[in-house]
Amino acid sequence: MTTAALIVAAGMSSRMGDFKPMLNIGSISIAQRVVATFQQAGVEKIVMITGFNATMLERHLAGNGVVFLRNEAYETTQMFESACIGLRYLKDKCDRVLFTPVDIPLFTAATVRSLIETDAELACPCVGTETGHPTMIAASLIDRILADPGDRGLRGALERCGAEMRFVEVDDRGILHDADTPEDYKALLKYHNEQLVRPVLHVSLARETVFFDSRAAMLLQLIDETHSVRTACQRMQMSYSGGWNVIRRLESQLSRDLIRRSQGGAGGGKSSLTDDGRLLLERYEAYSDALREKAGELFDGYFEGLF
Repeated sequence: MTTAALIVAAGMSSRMGDFKPMLNIGSISIAQRVVATFQQAGVEKIVMITGFNATMLERHLAGNGVVFLRNEAYETTQMFESACIGLRYLKDKCDRVLFTPVDIPLFTAATVRSLIETDAELACPCVGTETGHPTMIAASLIDRILADPGDRGLRGALERCGAEMRFVEVDDRGILHDADTPEDYKALLKYHNEQLVRPVLHVSLARETVFFDSRAAMLLQLIDETHSVRTACQRMQMSYSGGWNVIRRLESQLSRDLIRRSQGGAGGGKSSLTDDGRLLLERYEAYSDALREKAGELFDGYFEGLF
């Protein structure tokens, strides 16, 4: 089963008095921490809904493997509307979605894996009687959520979607911590310093120099989804010329075409992956998954009890 993550970061951070997603937790920002945790748990498709300070946040995360979608009406809409933008995009691209607001950054990769391992249509983590984020939503429920009037936001829509919420017990109080106020933020910093060290793996392919990595893989994936190099570049905050540079370098290194281009016409030109391009992407993703799993096993064997 394929799992995607949906992070909502469109709000104006009015209670905090500063832009929450880019406040630091240790040496990385709140937004980077949420993304990194999903990646460490093996979630590869990560979508973020931006709004307030969208360009600044997207540039901040441009190298982190995130697909960006915007809620242009962020000033007049609530989190439910932002969630619907992401769910609408993801409903036919995965089997389930892990949803969280950006300002709950300290849940662990182990918690994410516990949610992924459950067979429930709807699940959230809990510590005792307290529930938190992320929430796991089966793709089969998304159309019902999108049709909901939104009374009491996403929580209300989930209660009315026809699936029973399963509560997954975890030993992780990070599911409960948010960053709505300066006091919350201080508590987050304290909690952060108590967290365990975890491995982070970046997979690249190289000859004399690197020619294929996770960013290039995302570009190919988005071109295949959108049939547009320009749209793919926009969704990952890459310049259009930079995107073509990546494609040309790949095709030169591999001595084969990876992108099929069709000329304009009334509907404009289209781009898609060739069979070689799709094969490269599929094998890179499978290889990366296998390496991450093995890296986790090796980490536990070499570092257990040290941190």
